[in-house]
Amino acid sequence: MTQSVNPVAMPGGESSIGGILLASGKITPENAERVLRMQKELGIRFGEAAQRLGLITEADIQQVLARQFDYPYLTKDDSKYSKKLVAAYEPFSAQVETLRAVRSQLMLGWFGSGRKALVVASVDPSDGASLFAANLAVVFSQLGERTLLVDANLRNPQQQDIFNLTERQGVSDVLANRAALDVIAKVDEFVDLSILAAGTLPPNPQEMLSRSSFNGLNTQLESRFDVVLYDVPAFSIGSDALAVAGRAGGVLLVVRKNHTSLDDVAAVAEQMQHTGARIIGTVLVEFDD
Repeated sequence: MTQSVNPVAMPGGESSIGGILLASGKITPENAERVLRMQKELGIRFGEAAQRLGLITEADIQQVLARQFDYPYLTKDDSKYSKKLVAAYEPFSAQVETLRAVRSQLMLGWFGSGRKALVVASVDPSDGASLFAANLAVVFSQLGERTLLVDANLRNPQQQDIFNLTERQGVSDVLANRAALDVIAKVDEFVDLSILAAGTLPPNPQEMLSRSSFNGLNTQLESRFDVVLYDVPAFSIGSDALAVAGRAGGVLLVVRKNHTSLDDVAAVAEQMQHTGARIIGTVLVEFDD
């Protein structure tokens, strides 16, 4: 014999701490009843009562508060995405505070002037630009901006692995008229983050990105999103980044401490002058191999 259990009516509805904990499975309806009784008896908050009963942790409370204020992040137990997405897993760390500082400068400067697209590039593939672009996209989405991260690295794409995407089509397929923009993947765990993967790796990546159709693609993307970030191959690999930068208009250059030479940065800046784009800033990153 089965017995149905009526859902517990949480004060404040699904947007309350109790409602979110219940909906996410952190507490059961039966435990919610216990929490509500303690809350009423002691006159304390629902979350505090749940903690006293040992049903949830402080980390659970912080995550619920983040959801209430549209600032979602992931717990270490969520293994779906790369753990190097520090903006998703460690949003209150000093490292992410630096990311937010970069975001603020871009919002007040580049994007504040009406621009919508920006290339995130580096001199060498080992400089960490792809991971920086991924984390920057996360913090923009946490701000509530409609954010699109485009993997325009048609040689060695990284974003599909970072975000564990299953969609095999992407930029190259759209440019070849083999796919439409519905291949853009929405990352539901964040406020408004979408990814356009690289897609099928073509034999002629530089030529594809230099086509006039790429300009049309960029125009469409800018009309749909507030922020469009392009992840591109490193400048040492070829001229792909120049082709994308010419469409986007600006480049944020990621340089690696004790690795990227000033001469290489100067050479990249000189190349930019011929595309009509400019380096709007540089970001110094430091990490171990």
